Amino acid sequence: MEQRENKMGYMPMGKLLVGMAWPIMLSMLVQALYNVVDSIYVSRLGENGLTALSLAFPVQNLIIAVGVGTAVGVNSLLSRKLGERRYDDANAVAENGLLLAVLSWLIFLVFGLFFTRTFFMSFTSNTEIIEMGTQYLSICTILSVGIFVSVVTERIMQATGKTIYTMFTQGSGAIINIVLDPILIFGLLGFPAMGIAGAAIATVIGQLFGMLLSLYLNAKFNKEIHIRLKGFRPNGRIIGEIYAVGVPGIVMQSISSVMTVGLNKILIDFTETAVAVFGVYFKLQSFVFMPVFGLTNALVPIVGYNYGAGNRERIVKAIKLAGCYAFGIMTVGAAIFFLFPDKLLLMFDASPDMLEIGIPALRTICISFMGASIGITLSSAFQAMGKGIYSLSMSACRQLVVILPVAWILGKLWGLSAVWFAFLIAEVASLALALILYRRIYNRQIKNLGAVQ
Repeated sequence: MEQRENKMGYMPMGKLLVGMAWPIMLSMLVQALYNVVDSIYVSRLGENGLTALSLAFPVQNLIIAVGVGTAVGVNSLLSRKLGERRYDDANAVAENGLLLAVLSWLIFLVFGLFFTRTFFMSFTSNTEIIEMGTQYLSICTILSVGIFVSVVTERIMQATGKTIYTMFTQGSGAIINIVLDPILIFGLLGFPAMGIAGAAIATVIGQLFGMLLSLYLNAKFNKEIHIRLKGFRPNGRIIGEIYAVGVPGIVMQSISSVMTVGLNKILIDFTETAVAVFGVYFKLQSFVFMPVFGLTNALVPIVGYNYGAGNRERIVKAIKLAGCYAFGIMTVGAAIFFLFPDKLLLMFDASPDMLEIGIPALRTICISFMGASIGITLSSAFQAMGKGIYSLSMSACRQLVVILPVAWILGKLWGLSAVWFAFLIAEVASLALALILYRRIYNRQIKNLGAVQ
C-alpha cells in the first residue's frame, strides 16, 4: 500500500526532490543543447536564417505554451487525485489529457496550412527571411502532434514520480534532432540539402519519436495509471478541472509569445540584427533556464501530492529546497553570461554588428536571472496547489505590464542598448508580486493544513 500511495508522501524531501528532478533536468539540458546546435547550423546559412528562426520562435513558443499549460493542468490534478487516493479519477485525468493534446494539435495544423506566410510578411519585406521562415514554421506546426502528445504523457509519468522515463523520451528526441540536423540541412550521407526546411524536419522527427516512446513507456511501466481508449468518453468535469490550472498556464506561457512578438517589433525598427541577437539570447538562456524548469517540473507533483494529502511541512520544505537549488543554478548561469558574452555569440558566427549589440545585451539581461529563479519556483508551487491564476498574474505583470512598455520607452529615450534593461525592471516587479502572493496562499491555505504525520 505504501508503494501504491507513492513515494512523494514519505521519502526524505531532499532525496525525493533531487531524485525526481535530475532526470528531467538532464533531459532538458539535452533539449537546450539541441536548441543551440540547431541555431548554430542554421547560422551557417546566413544571418537571415537566424532572423527567420527568431521570428518563428513566438509561434513555436505558443505551441509549447498550449502543450505544457495543458500538461501542467494534468500533472497538478493527477498528483492531487493520487494524494487523495482517488485512482479512478486519476485514470480519467490522464485519458482526457491525451484528448486535449490531440485537439490542441489540430488548431496548429490549420495555422500551419494557411497562415504562416502571412505571419512573416507582417514583420518584414525581406523575401529571403519570409521564404525561410515560412518553410520552417509550416513544417513545425503541421507536424506538431508529437510535441503535444509527448508533453502530456511525460507529465503523467512525472505525476506518478517516474521522472527517469522522461529523461529517455525528451533526451532521445533531442539527440535524434541533433544527429539529423546537419544531415538534412547540408545534405550529408546521400540526403539532399534541404536548408532550413531540413532543420524543421529534424525537429518534428525527434518529437514524433519522443511521442511514440513516451506512449510505450507509460503503457509498459506506469502501473499506477491505466489509460483505456476503448469505451472512452470525454468528461466535462475533469476537463474543467484540468483547465482550471491549465488555462492560466497556457495564457501565462502564451504571454511569452506576445512579449516576444512585441519585442521583435520594437527591435526590428532598430535593425534586423537586433532580432537575431534576441533570438540567439533565447537559445543560450535555455541552458540556464531549462535545468530550473526541470527542477520545478519535479516540484509540481511533490507539492500537489502533499497538498492533496494535507501535509504542510513537506510542502514548505519542498518549495524552500527548490528555491535554493534554482538560485544556485541561475547564479552560475549569470556569471557565464556576464564574463563570456563574446564567446557565446561567436558560436553563432556573430558578425561585428551582432557582437556590438549582443555583448551588452547578454551582460544586462543576465543580472535578472537570480530573481527569476525564485519567481519560477513560486509560480510552479502555485500551479501545483491549483492556483494557476497566481502564476498567470506574475507572468502578465512581468511580460506585458512591464517589459513591453518599458522596453518601448527606454528605446525611444536612450536607444537600443537601453531596451535590455526592461528585463531587470520586469523581474523585480514580478518577484515582488510572487512574494506577496505566496504569503497570501500560505496564510489562507498552507498554514491550516495538518502537520506531518
